[in-house]
Amino acid sequence: MNGFIKAAEPRRLYQQIADQIRSLIQGGHFPIGTRLPAERDLAQQLGVSRPSLREALIALEIDGSVEIRMGSGIYVTAEPDRRQWQAGSMGESPLELMQARAAVEGAVIVLAASKITAEGLKSLRQTLGQMQAEIAEGRKPLDLDRLFHLTIANQSGNTVLAHIVGDLFDERHSPLSAQIRARYETPETWSSALAEHEAIYAALEARNPLLAQAMMHAHLEESKQRWMNNEAR
Repeated sequence: MNGFIKAAEPRRLYQQIADQIRSLIQGGHFPIGTRLPAERDLAQQLGVSRPSLREALIALEIDGSVEIRMGSGIYVTAEPDRRQWQAGSMGESPLELMQARAAVEGAVIVLAASKITAEGLKSLRQTLGQMQAEIAEGRKPLDLDRLFHLTIANQSGNTVLAHIVGDLFDERHSPLSAQIRARYETPETWSSALAEHEAIYAALEARNPLLAQAMMHAHLEESKQRWMNNEAR
């Protein structure tokens, strides 16, 4: 024993919101089989933002408390199991992850734009071509997406930042982020992401740091909006 007591990890905002909804279900406010209020109304009732509420609803879907029916609504399917309720995290907040990625990758690409080599540009061009082919085949090119962002990070010349970019990207495999991807990513959203990658590439090819940064920020903001603006009802 080192004499130190590790502080308890604070519950993430989406977990706190999910806890509130679970309490309402357990208290009979939302009986099993009923539909929850529309997102806008529920967010107002709970005093939270809609993006954070959406993360909480996805978490509740994962643990089986609700079912999200696209175009119909969100229905209570079971009374929450308190033991599972107190279980560990389903991952970081996707909203906070996108904010973190914008901060980190926005800085990284400024470094990369001034240092990128002809070989680095060639690698990015090949990756974009492979992404286009995967999308055309109806597949989700997540690994190629990662490779594109990691190649840019490696071109910055800073291995610490490259590791951070990789770690932030890999959080997309957490239960919460994976469920959001499965529900909201489509060939159309991937086509939009590819076009944004092309704009990033063009700015890097021109070795324009400020334009490259602006295109990276725009891409990550659009990525966030693609799942935030889809409606379950």
